Formats: sequence, structure tokens, C-alpha cells
Amino acid sequence: MIRFFYNMAPNPMKVALFLEESGLDYEPVPIDTRKAEQHSDTFKALNPNAKLPVLTDDETVIFDSNAILLYLGEKTGQFMGTPDQRGQLLSWMLFVASGVGPFSGQAVHFRNFAPEKPPYAVKRYDFEARRHWQIVEDRLAQGEWMMGDTYSIVDMAVWGWGSRLSYMLGDDNIMQKYPNLDRLMKAIDARPAAARAQALKDHHEFKAEFDEVAMRSLYPQIFAPDPV
Repeated sequence: MIRFFYNMAPNPMKVALFLEESGLDYEPVPIDTRKAEQHSDTFKALNPNAKLPVLTDDETVIFDSNAILLYLGEKTGQFMGTPDQRGQLLSWMLFVASGVGPFSGQAVHFRNFAPEKPPYAVKRYDFEARRHWQIVEDRLAQGEWMMGDTYSIVDMAVWGWGSRLSYMLGDDNIMQKYPNLDRLMKAIDARPAAARAQALKDHHEFKAEFDEVAMRSLYPQIFAPDPV
């Protein structure tokens, strides 16, 4: 039995999309990160890094969203592209994992959540996030999907982050700069599986308040003593 530990953040939503697209039977398990549930001993036994998502498949435990997508793709044989696309699929998956996600996350952190907003940090992460998204945009100019004419886990990985792009980069008109990405996002949003993934929010209630408890849970470094 698959159990999916999630909230509605970009990385868990990639996996939710795959689960709904594939038709796999699974149990969604909400973890409220604003209540520090990810720091419990029970959860950290699954993921020592205390991050979402996590997926268990009977005795197998997988954490990191891109690792989960690769695992599920290999398990089901779905959304993995063609055999001759294997190298490109892995390359783009790790590009999202090592570049798009981290730089987008740091961009939104320094713009919206950091107690101090050093101009250099704000500029650096905004620049790098936009640079990475431009690479995605240029790739999508070459075909309907990230793997050309094949819908794959790479598109799901992009979709997870792309849905928050306006907020992350502080630009309501950002999709005008990335018309091919906008096309991709609208195509995936129109899929029934995407609607079902988004509807997970209706099954479990997550804390909405971004108070000190939430800040301590999500950004403990803010309250940690300075290193000696």
C-alpha cells in the first residue's frame, strides 16, 4: 500500500499529480509543516531531513520529490519518455531538482520571509531563478512538452514549481515573459488529474496562520543563536 505524506507545497504537488495521472491506489497523509509535524521523531524516521514529500510503498521509503517521481515512473512504466530519451529525461529532472527548485525557493524566501533582505541576496536568487526558468522556456520552445512530444515526469516536476511563479518572483505578469511555460502550465492544469491533485486541499485542513510557531517550524535558523 502506498502512503503519500504531503502538504500543498510545490514539491508534494508534483507527486500528487503523478499519483492521480497513474491511477495508483494511495493513502494521502497530511503533514502540517506550520505546526512542526515534520519535526516529529515519527516523521524524521522516514525522512531525516524533515522535508516533504515522503512516499512509502510497503517497506520501501522514498523521500525527495524527484526521487519519488523517478521511483514511481520506473514502478509503473508510465511517463518516463522513450528509451532513447533516458539521458535527457534524467538531465532535465536533475536540472529541476538542483536548479529550478532551489533558486526559486531561495528567491521567494529572501523576498517574502527573511527578517533581513540583503539586496545582494534578493538580486542573486531572483536573477538565478529567472535564468533557470528562461532555460525551461527555451526548451519548451522546441516542443509541446519538456521531452518533445511526450508528456513525462519532467513536465510534472516543472508544473509543481510553475504554479507559484508569480508569487515567488513577485511579478504578476511573469508568464508574459515565458509564453511557452504558460502554455505548458495551462495544458497540465486542464488535465483531470491536475484538478484531482489540487483537490487534496479539500480533504485535509492545514494551518493558514503564518505566526511565530509557523516561522519557528519552517525557518528555525531565524531563531537559532549565531554560530560561535
